[in-house]
Amino acid sequence: MSNRSLSLLIAAALAVAAPAAVLAQTAPAPAATPAADSPSQLVLSNSTRILATLESRRAEFQKNRGALRDFIGSEFNNMFDRDYSARLVLGVHGRGASDADVKVFADALADSLMQRYGSSLLDLNTKLKVRVKSETPLRGGAIVKVSSEYLRQGNEPVPVDYLMRKVGSQWKVFDVMVEGVSFVQTFRNQFDAPLKQKSIPQVAADIKAGKLQAQAATN
Repeated sequence: MSNRSLSLLIAAALAVAAPAAVLAQTAPAPAATPAADSPSQLVLSNSTRILATLESRRAEFQKNRGALRDFIGSEFNNMFDRDYSARLVLGVHGRGASDADVKVFADALADSLMQRYGSSLLDLNTKLKVRVKSETPLRGGAIVKVSSEYLRQGNEPVPVDYLMRKVGSQWKVFDVMVEGVSFVQTFRNQFDAPLKQKSIPQVAADIKAGKLQAQAATN
């Protein structure tokens, strides 16, 4: 797969994370119809709504990238468990870290991802579809993995999996895996060296200033 195509798929996968919804014009139903509030149904329903909004506001978003960032940011905040995901990315460096420091890091990471991949959503092929294959409970049901495929016309399906956990009464995504590659693990490896040399707030400041970038794929 070309780096450009991978970047577009990453943008789609992050639209929930933008995290978490899969963008799809027509989402084929899974083998069994999921419950209305199930993780699988959240992925499907959010994808339909997000793409419909992108299509109806495409001209506006092309002229006003700030409006696009606001829209994607809102979706990201609604479905992605940013702070929990950030703690996983921090790994050993986050042990004993305050909630405030984790939030600063989570905000910087999310902003970096939106700046890098957000505009790519306008270049998505509207014929992209998604198929939910399965919903697997893990750790006694505390975590659920939603396995899906991106269906691209004339190309092989691309596996995209979402790890979700319940926050209050809502299922939220905390990790996305494209072709088996975990974003949490990718970012943990990416920021390990800087976090060995600087504090969490200092690394977050470097990310915010553009000195470090959250890079989910090589372009």
